[in-house]
Amino acid sequence: MARKFSELEAKMSPEARARVEVRVKEAMAEMLIAELRKHVGLTQEQLAELLGIKQPTLSRLESQDDMQIGTLRRLVRALGGELEIIVHLPGGDVRLSQFDDAA
Repeated sequence: MARKFSELEAKMSPEARARVEVRVKEAMAEMLIAELRKHVGLTQEQLAELLGIKQPTLSRLESQDDMQIGTLRRLVRALGGELEIIVHLPGGDVRLSQFDDAA
């Protein structure tokens, strides 16, 4: 019989739960656009409709490894998020504001 994760989690030690939380955060930090869409609970058809594009166009966007920042911002906003660009430099992280709407 299948058990709920919450039942298994309740039996885990605090250390094990902390390790799981770290791995979940790592996985969430490295999602592809298609994975983000699925995480939010949308199909390609639903997201394409929100964006005012056709599903095959969204499919191509999801499989691209390069796209314009404005396109990526529209996708992220349609998923209910905000795009933020962080540059990791040896001296520390810098948030680029050049691509903000207000800039």
